[in-house]
Amino acid sequence: MQNGTKSSRSKRSGTKAAAKKNRDTFPLGNLGIIALPSCEDLGRKVNNYIVEWRRERNHKHASHPQFHEYERNSYLIRTDTPRFGSGEGKATIYGTIRGYDIFLLVDVCNYSITYTMRGEVNHMSPDDHFIDLQRVIAAIGGKARRINVIMPYLYESRQHRRSGRESLDCAQALKELVRMGVDNIITFDAHDPRIQNAIPLSGFENFIPTYQFLKGLYRAAPDLKVSPDHLMIVSPDEAGTSRAVYMANVLGVNMGMFYKRKDYTTTVRGKNPVLAHEFLGAPVEGKDVVLLDDMISSGDTALQISRELKALGAKRIFICATFGLFTDGLEKFDEAWKNHVFHSLLTTNLIYQKPELLSKSYYRSCDLSKFVALIIDSLNHDSSLSDLLDPVDRINRFLSGKKQAAPDR
Repeated sequence: MQNGTKSSRSKRSGTKAAAKKNRDTFPLGNLGIIALPSCEDLGRKVNNYIVEWRRERNHKHASHPQFHEYERNSYLIRTDTPRFGSGEGKATIYGTIRGYDIFLLVDVCNYSITYTMRGEVNHMSPDDHFIDLQRVIAAIGGKARRINVIMPYLYESRQHRRSGRESLDCAQALKELVRMGVDNIITFDAHDPRIQNAIPLSGFENFIPTYQFLKGLYRAAPDLKVSPDHLMIVSPDEAGTSRAVYMANVLGVNMGMFYKRKDYTTTVRGKNPVLAHEFLGAPVEGKDVVLLDDMISSGDTALQISRELKALGAKRIFICATFGLFTDGLEKFDEAWKNHVFHSLLTTNLIYQKPELLSKSYYRSCDLSKFVALIIDSLNHDSSLSDLLDPVDRINRFLSGKKQAAPDR
């Protein structure tokens, strides 16, 4: 009981400490949050955090006229993006946005939203969500002080480089947003963050949820031991090595990686088929393994590599991915879990999670709504994001607390 009280106090003090830097600075403009229909749930949670923080914040300049609308019951601005029977659409903003610091939240992966075209029901695609984002920006019409787009899953991020005569969709989308007046683009775990080179003079921030994954791992396995003898971080391919290297270095454990041996003489659905996954790294026998990636699409690669790790003697396998797309459903994960291929599956709530996924006993959702709220609150105050971009201190404090609590368990 005493330990629980200490933990809750630590959590409250941590939140206050994270927002403390915004207590003495002026906001850039009145805060406005536009959560498109694809991101309404996340938007509500983010709004609730900011409302609570600003209500409790004893700002030293509270009497200044610039703080007239600083504390409000809601920062959400109602927006509508209806579709006509032909499939065409429009965007309407209800309420003032003149001089506001606007934050647009959009989830281009939310396939649960539908619209009717010529009597047929269609599920919204990433293209549909992106064009709705552009419509809302067009409806703002240059009246906002600043426009910031928070797009957790970066639109077309897997098409980030050209192989042969191909389109460069992600780079083109970023350039279009900048041309429309977007000042900052905030995303998470971009497939290749070098895509920001397409807009070198504009704001582009890429956040990695390492800290949130660590907390999720302890929820999935309270007995997790963070040491080189007990834990290892593994990247499923060479492209994600930097992600695994960072987490391994911060935790002080070893890392390994798989590389894909491909058949470059054949192309199937635009890709060269994978012949085998080869492992490079220290022995995994008897260790817990965190398989870390930016996304799970069909899940074939993650499950195949998990089987390979089990064959090499790995103890428990935790599959962690920022974005859970699950394009082929969850049946293969159900079967793999029953066969003890993996212990837990962790993804974030940055994109749509269907109820079936949330009901799985092996699944752990990592909530990033508070983190997104901190980003918005800090940017609105034009504060530094360095402590949010690099969470080493928070991770060390979290691990220190776990070590202190270990004797009591």
